[in-house]
Amino acid sequence: MEVTGESEHAPADSEANYGVALEVVSIQNEEGIIDKGKPDNYRTMMQSYEIPFHKPKIFGKRETLFLAYQTIGVVYGDLGTSPLYVFSSVGVENPKEREVLGILSLIFWTLTMIALVKYVIIVLRADDHGEGGTFAVYSLLSQYVNLEKSTGKQFRRLASDTRLKFFSTENGGKAINSKTKELLEKSATAQRILLIVVMMGTCMVIGDGALTPAISVMSAVQGIQARNNNMSQGVVVLVSFFILLLLFLFQKLGTSKVSFMFSPIMITWFVTNTMIGLYNIVKYYPGAFKAFSPYYIYYYFHEYHKQGWVMLGGVVLCITGAEAMFADLGHFNRKSIQLAFCVLVYPSLLITYTGQAAYLIKNPGDIGSTFYKAIPQSVYWPMFIVATLAAIVASQALITATFSIIKQSMALSCFPRVKIVHTSQNYEGQIYSPEVNYVLMVICLAIVVGFRDGTQIGNAYGVAVVGVMFITTCLVTLVMLVVWNMHVLLILPFTLFFAIFEGVYLSSVLNKVPQGGWCPFLIAAIFLTIMFSWNYGRQKKYKNLARRKLSIEGLNGLVAGVNSRVPGICFFCSDLIFGLPPIIEHYVKNVGTLHEVLVIITIRMVPVKTVLLSERFMVGKLEPKGVYKCVAQYGYKDVPNMEGSEFINQVVESLKDYLKLRGTHSSSHDRSYASRNTAAESNYSVDEELQQLELANNTGVVYVLGKITLKTNKSTGPFEGLLIDKLYRFLQNNCRSTLSTYNIPPAHLLQVGMVQEI
Repeated sequence: MEVTGESEHAPADSEANYGVALEVVSIQNEEGIIDKGKPDNYRTMMQSYEIPFHKPKIFGKRETLFLAYQTIGVVYGDLGTSPLYVFSSVGVENPKEREVLGILSLIFWTLTMIALVKYVIIVLRADDHGEGGTFAVYSLLSQYVNLEKSTGKQFRRLASDTRLKFFSTENGGKAINSKTKELLEKSATAQRILLIVVMMGTCMVIGDGALTPAISVMSAVQGIQARNNNMSQGVVVLVSFFILLLLFLFQKLGTSKVSFMFSPIMITWFVTNTMIGLYNIVKYYPGAFKAFSPYYIYYYFHEYHKQGWVMLGGVVLCITGAEAMFADLGHFNRKSIQLAFCVLVYPSLLITYTGQAAYLIKNPGDIGSTFYKAIPQSVYWPMFIVATLAAIVASQALITATFSIIKQSMALSCFPRVKIVHTSQNYEGQIYSPEVNYVLMVICLAIVVGFRDGTQIGNAYGVAVVGVMFITTCLVTLVMLVVWNMHVLLILPFTLFFAIFEGVYLSSVLNKVPQGGWCPFLIAAIFLTIMFSWNYGRQKKYKNLARRKLSIEGLNGLVAGVNSRVPGICFFCSDLIFGLPPIIEHYVKNVGTLHEVLVIITIRMVPVKTVLLSERFMVGKLEPKGVYKCVAQYGYKDVPNMEGSEFINQVVESLKDYLKLRGTHSSSHDRSYASRNTAAESNYSVDEELQQLELANNTGVVYVLGKITLKTNKSTGPFEGLLIDKLYRFLQNNCRSTLSTYNIPPAHLLQVGMVQEI
């Protein structure tokens, strides 16, 4: 059933007045909902229906080793296969011995400082209870800094938030009083800039997710040309196309199954490359390890001058995929990622690059196809097969990371709703999104067919890689200032060093924008437009709802004016945390009746990793008989599910326990408040309310969902009109609805349409 029509302006009541309309058990707060202010009372309430308090999962040595094994196939595929194309992407012909050693020295120090020092030692610690990536950092910052001016009131911090298990602030956030925090909280501009930077970083990772498969697979398949000059580039493109197609179709199997198949391939890759590297070092140039001295970097720039700076765009490809260590953190854990990198990945890469350099010192003319030329003839074809399989695996790291960051951005209303599937019962962070997967597939295949050349894809890839890393440096600096509360003199070395280090690389790759480097900017611009439009539209929708919200007096009048009450429970789904949704008035005017029990329910996304079941529901009682308010809280890793009896029973049991506690405390705590309630409410007891809830639950449930269409008026500017009437409405009509996102059962749904002007 769908009822449509224009909504009217409802009387606007203040948040303070709305708070008076609700009863609470422990502390009556400004939000007008039950506030878990007294842990003892709250624990008693929740334990009464046997919901255990959660203990964070602790990984033992065996589990950590198993996860480390999985990371090799998921996280390190991209970073591990970079030897396929680094030397050949530098863009130098017939280099001299010291020049080769200079390139190797740059690779060594870049890999060491960025991958090892920055990511493995520092950045992995800037996690949000095990979650990594740009939006996880933003979520962590929002737990310490009130970012309401950029995210809107739908993400306003409540007093009860600081007592959530995964809310990170110390002493309710009072321990951190940095000047940076004060600046961010006071400045709406600073908050918006921060949000846009986070969105930009997310979009660049998405670009990585499309470019990684393209360059990895094409670089591997081009190995055939190293032995067969008659093979055309068209054949390479065609073979790469079908390999990539199969790769994206495999994603629906889930991270665990994919990594189970991929990890043995990558272990074989690292071991065989290490052996070939050692062979080349011994055979061609045993002293190649001396390139680890920074002296050879000085010689490199002394020899090449400006050309050396331009060639940095090829050197930087040695750290492609390093960002996946942080972005994929939620799929595994910190120790497993650190263990795999330090024990296997890092040593293998150093030996592989050193072996390639040793070969090039004796065969400088082969730099255009270094990887395959450096393979001994006797193992060439087996290594070609391993390289092709490893290139397929390499694509997995950023694809998996893309799923994670889009799930996080959805929870903060920064990305349209897409389907999220949890692919593992043991590891909640392992997810898959079919829509995102197929969009990445189309972009990736278009890149392969459009560029048809690994060099131009490498130029584009370098821009995306360095862009994401530079943004990560900025965000981690904020974490150091606001979250870790470090002294500025300790932060300054990190920020200055990596800003300069990555800034030099960034300036180099930007030089290649005309030669393919424009591609990640185009991808980022498209996704940034989508994210900004969706976020802007959602904020406008929430503000419009808050402005039109129904007053308590209006609700009392509506309920009193209904002649009959239908048996059962009706859930009015609302985005409003504060106040009553205007959809109730619209529904009553068109339908003319109400159910015996009304629950105005709001799904609230909290900027934390997850909300425990024992913390999920905040409930309150409104003045009319049988009318309640419930806020169901979820973190960015949680998936709201209103389908089936489990969710309904949880809400009903929360309401029952609330009523019991209200009855227990009414003689003392709520005495002054009760005098403000209507006379009608005193005519029925807590026992009657409990009986009414139980009977209504057994009778049946219906959900009422408002489908609100925003429409700008003549006074609206052209930019806002474009965002709301064109972009936001297009996304709203073509992406998944609240119905599918929250798994509301269609058989029990009444949808009420409203058109609202802003």
